Amino acid sequence: MLVVHDDAHLQHQPAEIISRGRHVPHVEIARRAEELLAAAKAGGHDLQAPTAHGMGPIEAIHDKEYLAFLESAWTRWQALPDPTPYVHPYAQPNRRMTGKPTSIMGQAGYYMATNSAPIAEGTWGAAKVSADIALTAADAVMAGAPEAYALCRPPGHHAFQDLAGGFCYLNNIAIAAQHMRGKWDKLAILDIDVHHGNGTQGIFYDRGDVLFASLHGDPSDYFPFFAGYKGETGEGAGAGKTANFPMAQNSGDDVFMGSLDKAFDAIQAHQPGALLVSLGFDAYEHDPIGYLKVTTGGFGKVAERIAGLDLPTLLVQEGGYNCEGLGPNLTSFFAGFSAGRAK
Repeated sequence: MLVVHDDAHLQHQPAEIISRGRHVPHVEIARRAEELLAAAKAGGHDLQAPTAHGMGPIEAIHDKEYLAFLESAWTRWQALPDPTPYVHPYAQPNRRMTGKPTSIMGQAGYYMATNSAPIAEGTWGAAKVSADIALTAADAVMAGAPEAYALCRPPGHHAFQDLAGGFCYLNNIAIAAQHMRGKWDKLAILDIDVHHGNGTQGIFYDRGDVLFASLHGDPSDYFPFFAGYKGETGEGAGAGKTANFPMAQNSGDDVFMGSLDKAFDAIQAHQPGALLVSLGFDAYEHDPIGYLKVTTGGFGKVAERIAGLDLPTLLVQEGGYNCEGLGPNLTSFFAGFSAGRAK
């Protein structure tokens, strides 16, 4: 397996987030990437650094004013009287407010959906390299590699065109998918992170060229709460090109595999030229913010089935917060993927 990675993610290390009104330690920490990379090294996989792609592929997905906000937010926030260490929104627009502020305090609320995506001094630099990691792995698949793994940190699937949230700033898999449209007319994104990929869905919701299928915890009582319901199936040109499979709390391997079968039906009906996978390990049974109960062996079975689709495949890392379990889960996934390719 080709594994693209970079230690630039170390620039992004906010120590805390605000969760349910409390300041709590951040779980999206540098150790996550270190554990995944150690597993890839131990497995003898082909390691590669990313190449810089410039802003073009990022701007093909994200609003330029939003990108300018991400780039300047921390510096502007630090110029406030008595600033906090990280940019956090405290006043956000609701459905009856449409004004677009120019101040950093107002823009923080406008461009940040949650208090779980704090902007630290190095967040922008790390997010740009994370996108380059996804793009470099996408280049390999476009050049003929049957599969590649983008070890992205920070993750991306909660980021909308002009909105950060849920640990995410740039939508790595959406950026990669748009880039890969340069080769394939139709693509499919399969999101197996425990949280619904609301940003990815939002970006492609009215497009017919990119199918989005997501397996996730039931959003009626789990983040991101406002998206990921079965009735969300796309609109306009994208009607029928979104497929959501929410699962009840504590659902394990069997339920997950059943949902995967249904997602495969949607993917195969779409007939994509390539597959992109938002690979989260937070559906793991011991994940600290998880909701489902997928086992380490279960991730191997999921990977075997995905590989059996026999499509060029880009794997993009999303969540997974049990650091002790990340290495074994990635190892299981890679082994299952290899077995599926060998069939």
